Amino acid sequence: MLLELPRWTVEYGASRLLDLAAVALPDRDLGAGRPVLVLPGFSAHDRLTGRLRGHLAQRGWQVHGWELGSNHGLTERIVTGLPQRLAEVADRYDEPVAVVGWSFGGLLARWLAHEHPDRVRQVVCLGSPWRAEGERTRATGMFEKSREKHGIVENAREIVDLLRGPVPVPLTAVWSRTDGIVPWRGCTVDEQVEPPAENVEVVSSHVGMVANPLVLSVVVDRLRQDPAAWEPFAWRNVLPGLPGAAS
Repeated sequence: MLLELPRWTVEYGASRLLDLAAVALPDRDLGAGRPVLVLPGFSAHDRLTGRLRGHLAQRGWQVHGWELGSNHGLTERIVTGLPQRLAEVADRYDEPVAVVGWSFGGLLARWLAHEHPDRVRQVVCLGSPWRAEGERTRATGMFEKSREKHGIVENAREIVDLLRGPVPVPLTAVWSRTDGIVPWRGCTVDEQVEPPAENVEVVSSHVGMVANPLVLSVVVDRLRQDPAAWEPFAWRNVLPGLPGAAS
C-alpha cells in the first residue's frame, strides 16, 4: 500500500514522457474518431483518469470522462446518472461506446454492458476485482465508510448478482500480481465464453493502472479491435521489439 504512490509517480512520468516524445505519431488515427467512456476507480474522479484519456485522445479516439464527480459506489446518483451518460455519448456519435473502467469503475463498466449491450462496443477493466466473494481487502474499509456516508441503492444485490454472469460484449481484464490494493485473482475472468473475454497480466501498481505505459499500450491494442473480427491479445503485437515477447 505504501509503495503505491511512488510507483504511480514513476508510471505517470514514464507515460507522460513517452507521449511528449511522440510528436509525430504514426498511430495518431488508430481510434478513427470512435467514442470511449472512461470510468474512475472507487473514491476517484475524472482528474485521476486524465493521463489515460489524454493518451487515447492523442491516438485518435473521442474520449470522455464520466462527469459524475467522485465514484462512491452504487449510489442513487451513479446508478441513475451513468446509464444517462452512456446514452449521451452513444447518441452523440450514433454508435456503441467502448467503456474503460478502472478498479470499481470496471465493475460499473460490466454493469453497463449487461444493461445496455446495444450501446457498449467493448469493455476494458483495469484492476477490477469483480469476484472478491466477500474477501476483505485494503479497500474494504473505504467501501464500508462510503456506504455509511453516501448510501447504496436498494437493488445493489441484484446488480452484484448480474455482474457474476458473462459480459455480453468483448471483455478484457487487465490485472497485476503486484497490485497493492486489490487481490489479483479476483480481477481475472473466465476466458471460455462468447463474446470473447481475456485476461492480460501486466506489472503495475493499482493506482498506476491509468498511467502505466504497459497498461496504456494494452488498452490501445484492445480498443483497436473490431468486435466482429476479434483477435486475441499478444504482447508481440504491442511490443514487437521486446525480447521473448509472447502472447
